[in-house]
Amino acid sequence: MRRYILKRLLQLIPVLLGVTFLSFAMMRLAGSDAITELYGDKGAVSQEIIDAKRAELGLDRPFLSQYFSWLGGLLTSDMGTSYVSGRDVFGTFVSKLPATLLLTALSVAATVLLSVPLGILAAVRHDRFTDYFLRFCSFIGNALPNFFVALLLMQVFSIRWRLLPVLSEGISLRSAVLPTLTLAIAMSAKYMRQVRAAVLEELNRDYVTGARARGVREGVILGGSVLRCAMLTILTLLALSVGSLLGGTAIIESIFQWDGVGKLAVEAITMRDYPMIQAYVVWMAVIYVAVNLVTDLLYHALDPRIRLGVSRE
Repeated sequence: MRRYILKRLLQLIPVLLGVTFLSFAMMRLAGSDAITELYGDKGAVSQEIIDAKRAELGLDRPFLSQYFSWLGGLLTSDMGTSYVSGRDVFGTFVSKLPATLLLTALSVAATVLLSVPLGILAAVRHDRFTDYFLRFCSFIGNALPNFFVALLLMQVFSIRWRLLPVLSEGISLRSAVLPTLTLAIAMSAKYMRQVRAAVLEELNRDYVTGARARGVREGVILGGSVLRCAMLTILTLLALSVGSLLGGTAIIESIFQWDGVGKLAVEAITMRDYPMIQAYVVWMAVIYVAVNLVTDLLYHALDPRIRLGVSRE
């Protein structure tokens, strides 16, 4: 297990190098930089001032020189200074993480509480009214885009009923309710069908038939065996969600003005703030590798067949 973990951690190095290099190159191909965005609407600024500012930030150097300079700073825990705000990139990025971590935890918890019970219920009530109704609701939830759900929740809970703030009032549970619901509705609609399919697959296996023939109660079969085996599928879905949520959901954070890393990334991309964008890229790469590693380790803990290399069939 230690060798496996070490191997996966070593795999992080080429992944990070490849992702950062490609993102660095794509930003340079955009045709403009932070100085152009900063002074673009100020007609009185001379070209000499723009060139001097670009030289001060090192934007006039060759691409590879800029990249290796940034990479050297990263290896020494220096992610540079924001071209727009002039603040330390690492400190600014870290200051936005608590909001994203809170929104991620609440969204995942709400998704689990909604999708897992409803998915199990739909599987147990297979081809009955409850199953059809839940599947219909999941279709509706999948069809509605996040921004529309966000605006609908704003209209109902903030404008009509005046129960919750329209925009974020800081990192608080009250401000987090609407963005959490927006994310949870979309994810639950998608994952409920996956949970239903996973549970149905397990219910049709021979061990369930044998347990029923021995007189084992349905609740014991469902909770003790079926749900444990189906948990691998659920775990995979949650891992994907956690990775994307920790990266910040740009649209939702922007709509609700939730001050997380997703909103920060959108602002940085708009202003061509290269150091801030690179910090976000590194964070996303690390998060996805780390989440995948933790998921694989949980697979080994949940299913002995994976440890032994035995097929699930």
